[in-house]
Amino acid sequence: MTDAPLFGQVAAPDLHVMTYNIRRRVRGNRPRSPDRWATRKALIRRILVDEQPTLVGVQETLADQARFVADALGSRYRSVGIGRNPSGTGEGNPIFYDAERLELIDWRQRALSATPDRHGSRSWGNVTRRSIVSAEFTDAATGSRLHAFNTHLDHLSWRSRLQSARMIVRLVQAVRDAEPDAGIVVTGDFNAGTESAVYRELTAAGTLRDAWEAAAERVTPQWGTYSGYRRRRVGGRRIDLILVGDGVDVLRTGINAVRFDGRAASDHEPVQAVLRIGAV
Repeated sequence: MTDAPLFGQVAAPDLHVMTYNIRRRVRGNRPRSPDRWATRKALIRRILVDEQPTLVGVQETLADQARFVADALGSRYRSVGIGRNPSGTGEGNPIFYDAERLELIDWRQRALSATPDRHGSRSWGNVTRRSIVSAEFTDAATGSRLHAFNTHLDHLSWRSRLQSARMIVRLVQAVRDAEPDAGIVVTGDFNAGTESAVYRELTAAGTLRDAWEAAAERVTPQWGTYSGYRRRRVGGRRIDLILVGDGVDVLRTGINAVRFDGRAASDHEPVQAVLRIGAV
């Protein structure tokens, strides 16, 4: 694939949304390992600089990686979200946004647990702490309201994933009841494919729609979104999703399986969509 952006920076009233698991930095990788952050981060920078999404939900970010993402995106961008540990440290799933386009009204981080207001709490069988970050915006260009959610569901516990999906639907439904004209977008690594009970829980009631399925145009093949640094595979499982609520039109979408001299920037591929909120 070439270095040409999939969508690049878009003009109002369109919104360019991305979900991207950038893979946390780990120690002990061999010098030639494709997982080494020291060599991968330049590739992630190239993707972010080229694409300039209006909003991106990022997963598996340690504090230094979040600072790196902010620097790569540029001075227009701000972020919300902290680490998922009780102290606010550790891995997180922040939301980055173009502050010249989106005015932040409020944001919140909840634990994906039976006690969501207890930061860092765990329930439902997951050993790893999990969280969801939400942010409320006004679009400076159109005046539209946007509610964004970003999450990373558990990789081992199916019960945790299912309960987390139910919690997400409840949160989205509460926004829809309070602000029926607002746009809603959910980004995340769900660690579950489109054949799963988790996916059905998220989409069956019609509260949320899968942007890949709802798009007027798909600009890439259906690559699997988790490659593990291996070759791209058409028809692979989509576990990284952009979901949208009523009143959000999905104009275009794609799975950005770009390779640089055969190298992948992360073990996940970023998923991107160009959206429009309601009638503007």
